[in-house]
This record gives sequence, structure tokens and C-alpha cells, in this order.
Amino acid sequence: MVNKFLHPNGGSETYIFKLGDYLKSLGHDVEYFGMDHEKRVVGNSVGSYTSSLDFKTSKKDNLLYPLKIIYSKEARKKIREVLDSFKPDIVHLNNFNFQLTPSVIYETKKYEKQTKNKVKIIFTAHDYQLICPNHMMNNPISKMNCGKCLGGKFINCVKGKCIHGSTVKSIIGSIEGYLYNTLKTYKYIDAIICPSQFMAEKMNSNPMFKNKTITLHNFIDAVEAKEVQKEDYILYFGRYSEEKGFKTLLNVCKSLPEIQFVFAGTGPLENEISSVENVKNIGFVTGDALETLIRRAKFSIYPSEWYENCPFSIMESQMFLTPVLGADIGGIPELIRDGETGELFKSGDAGGLRIKIIELYGNDKKIKLYSENCKNIKFDSISEYYQKLIKIYQS
Repeated sequence: MVNKFLHPNGGSETYIFKLGDYLKSLGHDVEYFGMDHEKRVVGNSVGSYTSSLDFKTSKKDNLLYPLKIIYSKEARKKIREVLDSFKPDIVHLNNFNFQLTPSVIYETKKYEKQTKNKVKIIFTAHDYQLICPNHMMNNPISKMNCGKCLGGKFINCVKGKCIHGSTVKSIIGSIEGYLYNTLKTYKYIDAIICPSQFMAEKMNSNPMFKNKTITLHNFIDAVEAKEVQKEDYILYFGRYSEEKGFKTLLNVCKSLPEIQFVFAGTGPLENEISSVENVKNIGFVTGDALETLIRRAKFSIYPSEWYENCPFSIMESQMFLTPVLGADIGGIPELIRDGETGELFKSGDAGGLRIKIIELYGNDKKIKLYSENCKNIKFDSISEYYQKLIKIYQS
């Protein structure tokens, strides 16, 4: 399992940890490669990792970042140590651009050629990193979604300063995109797992990927479908950031002082919550506490304004029989059956969101119906996901 972060950091890390544990439970040998970190929780038997690299920093000691971000000699050397020791059948890539770089692909192919050990390279696309230099198809300055780089037109990343609003970083990202597209580096990837059909369609904009994409929605742990008494609040749980539609939701909450909202999470916009009296911020919650919070909510809201892939939060909410009011963007509509298990609203439309909240909040009959229908939703458990994955591994 190759991923730049080997400590809990987001959805891709949740994915590799759970999948890795399940593979090991079935008798497979699994090791991990990525950056070293004080909070690292998985690793490899030779203790070989790259040094930690944060592309968002701008310290003087990071002057070599442009070269390291495009191509990493260290990553090639370190992953080779793991390859020689572990002798894998599969190298399963996850998030690797910028910190690890595609150099790990080249070293895997070199190892295969020199040792005659066949190694299949699988990639799970957690974001749009292979087709968009800023990984999100979203401009951080205009706050608008964008597909201008699709088809390899990476100069648009520079024009829009799409990486952290920085011309320099955007140039680096564009160079990386042009370089590996020109070299056709990603042709060495045997299969690309896309957690949404939306993602697959975007990936297919590159002819190199068109016959390699496979749509597999994320797996989720099976839970008991027990009914609980709903309480008088609406839940948002997730990251407090602009691309998640957080500001739009917060403004809508302000305009509905008679409705109680509960927010669970963390993020850069957390301080803005204090000015909204009918929003209770309980911070980052996990485990049983989060389950209880979700089960008792009338419904949850997922107001994202970027091209979401396959959010665990939506799946989790429905598994706990809580309907979701979600934005009609990215892979979200693939998870919510509009008018059956929840409802959709136009992403970024504060007025439309406000109307939907009022209508659904005041309709307990509809909430009960949606909650009942959630019992019939079928997402893959990890064992079912594995049965599909193993066919990809073995094909």
C-alpha cells in the first residue's frame, strides 16, 4: 500500500488502513510505504520511508521543494528497499503526487524488470490528482469548480493560480502534469479504481485511462439497522472548510434561528461558528458518540461545493438510518436516491438549501419514510468490496 500519509489524515488513510487490515485478516501479507511521521501507525519491515514534506509551507529550508515535488530520488531509493525485501505481487497506489511523486512507479517497473517478479500496479483515485494539478478541479481564488485542465491543458493551472493561490506552486504543478503526461508514465498503471462514476468519467477524459477505470463505491462497515427516537436537531459532520459548502450552510443557519443545528468536526472556518447562536459546535467526534449523534439527528446535511467523490459521511449517515440533504455535485447524487432516502439541492444555492431545510424539518412523516427507505440501501461491506477488488488484482 503506497500513500503519502501513513497516519490518520483523511479518507484515503481510512481506506488504506481498513483495507490493509482486512487483507491481512485473510492471510495476505501487507506492508506500507509513504512519508515518515511522528504519528505514523503503519509501516514496512525494513523501516524505509521518505522524509516528511509539506507542500503548503514556504520556509527557506524548503527551497528544493520544486525538484522534490516533481521527482523524488529519495522515494525511488526508499521504495526499492521495500520492494527488494517484501517482493510484492501488487503495488496499490493511493495519494502519491507531490510528496512521493510518480518516481515510485518507475522504480516499481525497474524492480520488475530486474528481478523478473511480475508486479501489478493498481491505483485508487481518491481525488483528481492525475488530471488536475491542484487535485480538486476547483480554483481556490474564484472558489469556482473548473475543468479547464482536462485533456492535458495544464497551463490553465498557472493562469488560475490554482495551487494555494501561488503562481510558483501552480507552475510546478503544471510542469509535473505536462511531464508525466508527455512521458506517458501512467500507462504503467494496470487499473484505476474510481469511487464514483463521476470520477471515472472525468478520468476518462485522458485517453490513457479510458480502458483502465473501474467504478467501485467505497466500502462501509455494516451496522445494526435499529430505529431510535429522532431528536430536534439537524446535523452537519465533517470538515469546516469553504469547499465543503460550510459558509453557505452557516449563512442559512443564521437565517433560521428557530431551528437547532449541531456541527461536529474541525477546520479552518471553526471560529465563524461562534457568531451563530442556533449552531452548537461539539468539535471532532468519533466512535459511539458519533454514531449516537447521527442516529438521533432528524437528518444530516452535506452541502459540498466541490466535486466530491464518494463521501463516507453520506454513506455513514444512511447506514444509521438518518436521511441526507445533499448537494447535487460530483458523486453525491450517486449515493442519495432523491425523494426516497434523502433529497438533493443545487450546490451553492443558499436559497434553495434554506427552502429544503424548512420543508424537510417540518415534515416528520417524510423523514420517517426516508429513514425507513435507508434500510434498503446496499453499500458494499469490506468483504464484498474485497471480492471485487481481488478480481482486479488477479486480472
